[in-house]
Amino acid sequence: MGGAVASCPLFVPNPVKNYLRIGDGPRAVDGTGSLDLVMDWAARWKEIVNERAGDAGPHADPGYWDRRSASFARSTQARADEFLKVVEPFLSPRKTLIDAGAGAGRHAVPLSERLEWVTAVEPSEGMRSKIPPRDNMTIVASTWEDAAVAPADLVICSHVLYGVTDPEPFISKLDRCARERVFIMLRESDLPHPAAAIRARLLAGRVHGAHPGSTAPRMPRFSDLFMLLMQMGIAPDVRFLSYPSQTRYADFDEALVDARGLVGDAWDESTGRSMLEELLTRDGEDLVFDGGSVLSGVAHWQPRAKT
Repeated sequence: MGGAVASCPLFVPNPVKNYLRIGDGPRAVDGTGSLDLVMDWAARWKEIVNERAGDAGPHADPGYWDRRSASFARSTQARADEFLKVVEPFLSPRKTLIDAGAGAGRHAVPLSERLEWVTAVEPSEGMRSKIPPRDNMTIVASTWEDAAVAPADLVICSHVLYGVTDPEPFISKLDRCARERVFIMLRESDLPHPAAAIRARLLAGRVHGAHPGSTAPRMPRFSDLFMLLMQMGIAPDVRFLSYPSQTRYADFDEALVDARGLVGDAWDESTGRSMLEELLTRDGEDLVFDGGSVLSGVAHWQPRAKT
């Protein structure tokens, strides 16, 4: 699917419809309920990312994901993965795939068992160290923007775009590098992480004298991505996934490092420790934060050059 954006797709998912009705910031629909194509969704995305970076800025810290790699790998490996079910109909033993922002290999590793070759692009040394070696996998130590990779049949990008200030070149490169299909997954619900809960309490006025009712700057959501893709001339197929989320830690020190990094400058050692102890529960040898049910969206489409 692709071409110029002339009208709304035949199917617009409910979370996106709700976003269009309610909006947050400039209006997203006109009086008839049609898409407001005058709205600059790339500029809106940049505004959201910059507001978030000004509040905490963990994704701008090159060592953030290195420090978080152990808990991230532990948490995601224990989670059922519905994303693979969305990709599954497009898999074949003769196909190749690029995972842009592969993390600890949560998707790249199982997909390598179903494909001829997988290229895992990951900038964090800590994350790359968690990827189990596979004979049919190449690991590229680079950001997606700087990665020099050959095209592949399929290109996936899961939960990566949240900290990307300029998403259009990032997405365009995903599109150019795919011969058959591009998949992007992002959350629609809030970040299910203990640090997000701590920061929300800080900004609610419980400490530091914040104004009551203040909220932490949010990350980009799937609905933002959907509107941006439409602006770029991409009308994707959409699949929503709902799944439970838990963040798992080997010990309290690991949880503390993780929370400090994500809260950023707003962190208060005494209060942060106390809140973190309250939020974590013991599950066997692990300390666990229960993030509840998470709603994510997967946008996937045939590359524009191939339509």
